[in-house]
Amino acid sequence: MALKLDAIGKKIGPITKEYTWKDAVLYALGVGAGFADLEYCYEKDLKVIPSFGITTMYDVIPQLVAASNVNLAGILHGEQELIFHRPIPPEGKLSTEGKITNIYDKGKEKGALIIAKCETFHSNGQKLFTSIGTVFSRLDGGFGGEDAPKKEVNFPQRDPDFVIESTPFEDQPLIFRLSGDTFQLHVDAEFAKMAGFEKPIMHGLCTHGFACRSLIQSLIPGEPEKARRLACRFTKPLYPGVPIKTLIWKTGDGQALWQVVNAETDEVVIDRGVFEYGEIPKDEIRFDDRVAIVTGAGSGLGRVYALELAKRGAKVVVNDLGGARDGSGKGAKGPADKVVKKIKAAGGQAVANYDSVATIEGGENIVKTALEAFGTVDIVINNAGILRDKSFLKMEPENWQIVLDVHLNGAYNVSRPAFAVMKDKGYGRILLTTSAAGLYGNFGQTNYAAAKMGLVGLMNTLKLEGQKYDIKVNTIAPVATSRLTEDILPPDFVDKLKPELVAPLALYLVSEKCPVSGNIYNAGMGCYNRVAMVTGPGAVVGDGKEIPAAEQLVAQWEKATSLKGAKEYQNLNEPIGDILAAFAQPAEATEGSVSGFDDVSAVFDAIPGAFIADAAAGVDVVFQYNISGEGGGDWYSAIKDQTCRVESGTHEKPTCTLKMAAGDFLDMMNGKLPAMQAYTSGKLRIEGDIMKSQLIEKLFRLQT
Repeated sequence: MALKLDAIGKKIGPITKEYTWKDAVLYALGVGAGFADLEYCYEKDLKVIPSFGITTMYDVIPQLVAASNVNLAGILHGEQELIFHRPIPPEGKLSTEGKITNIYDKGKEKGALIIAKCETFHSNGQKLFTSIGTVFSRLDGGFGGEDAPKKEVNFPQRDPDFVIESTPFEDQPLIFRLSGDTFQLHVDAEFAKMAGFEKPIMHGLCTHGFACRSLIQSLIPGEPEKARRLACRFTKPLYPGVPIKTLIWKTGDGQALWQVVNAETDEVVIDRGVFEYGEIPKDEIRFDDRVAIVTGAGSGLGRVYALELAKRGAKVVVNDLGGARDGSGKGAKGPADKVVKKIKAAGGQAVANYDSVATIEGGENIVKTALEAFGTVDIVINNAGILRDKSFLKMEPENWQIVLDVHLNGAYNVSRPAFAVMKDKGYGRILLTTSAAGLYGNFGQTNYAAAKMGLVGLMNTLKLEGQKYDIKVNTIAPVATSRLTEDILPPDFVDKLKPELVAPLALYLVSEKCPVSGNIYNAGMGCYNRVAMVTGPGAVVGDGKEIPAAEQLVAQWEKATSLKGAKEYQNLNEPIGDILAAFAQPAEATEGSVSGFDDVSAVFDAIPGAFIADAAAGVDVVFQYNISGEGGGDWYSAIKDQTCRVESGTHEKPTCTLKMAAGDFLDMMNGKLPAMQAYTSGKLRIEGDIMKSQLIEKLFRLQT
């Protein structure tokens, strides 16, 4: 096997991990905490040991291994760095996403280094820590790549300032493995002997946790939240029950170097340790060096958005036609100019633009203004709007069309050229503005409501197209005083509905800190909530072969329309998959099932012989398979002109991608796991055109 060098830049995740205070305490016990540091072990005022963040790597490393095709027989966890942005809460859900950043060649018989960098966010939206992990592959060097840059860590030529002695229990790995690293080497004596050890060894990350506790105890006692960075290299194995010493040298204000040594042999088991600590940085959303476009920014919400963005460091294009509330008139420069003047007076950077969002040329000119003034575009807030309210029968075509042109087409006209810039740079934030009128309906606003609901559809697809480029697209439904609402809202509501109360949500959604995409939020009066479209489980009427009668549907109407157990879909493929699954047959007993494939590669060797050319007339598809775990890898089958070509690796433009663990894949191919059951249970994940994946059963007949 050879390393896949094209894995550099390959996405890892998103990986989610739900945890409670019990998981945090279990980790603490696993790294030696107890009554001496009860703040880590008692749910009352619980503090989480910062190195708990390392548990996210247990799901990252298998993806890194699968993506890079590393030789499993020779891998070790080489180095680990954690950069802490804020304390880890005692419970919640962690979401981790990142990519492989480098693959370095140490030379033939010297190995290779595969490095991944990941960001982890909490379910409260805060970024908690950055993980940079290095896998050392002893058997994959010598491919002609560049070597890793040298890292110098020079320890002071003096005695350490602190020496913390600890003795892990002989049973320590049995506790620590419950936090996620269940590798047999740390529990199975027979397996350990096969690997060349006398008995199961300590997890390196368990020793790492002991060191983290020692560093906090010595440098920031009782204040783990002040940990800023923890980095090290793993050098030697350690047996459970062997005493260790954590040696700590203070090297500057908020800086220290550290090692962990085997107290019996003085061998260094963790080396090149770096620890940085200090006061918690101010948790502030900033937009320094970011360029933002705000449409309709001459007054109301847009004006507030523009001022707040500039106040926090953004360079802002203040767009406003300067027309009347109903979009009439030739426009005026005054509204945009006043906002720009205010921003500049406060020391910010801004330029005005007076184009109409309602035309393609206007949208292009708005983006062109940003490029000419500031060189790029990072943020677009589509805020411009007009009203022409009339009941439906009185809604003339021109009043219908102009409202759609400003709200819906306007978002397209500005976002499309901006999206092109964002895609090229691999970053962007787009905020669309819907309305309660669109989400829930409002008398006399058919044009406005239709346009606003159309923006939700735009978001739903744009979030998918922007996902791989870190372009996040969300939608806000503000309730605030503006020139559009000044004579609609009751007078006593005016002060309560200040646009400034909507701005916090908008700022967060267009910031780097925002981890979500494709969501809708209400905001007003300081109240914020999420809106979601959900689908009930429904009812299957008939057998899927004969068209059911209307009376059959009516007989199951209550079940078909119930929202009990409703779920939220993220793309078109998910509901289609559920519909297909509704007609799937339950799994049959596996007794007597065929079991002819012993390894994954054998399946792909057999695929060309199983191809049914006559069934492939007019078919042009590429099926990509990502098989994870031991024995897995990447393969694809390309079907065109009634021929089938199977290759290892990844295809640039697969029609659909099927992802599965190696064991489950073999069970499915050997007839032990029905394909639809695999899909509905989550063991088989399909990305891309899920309908085309249904062709697989038609095109292949595997005989094992």
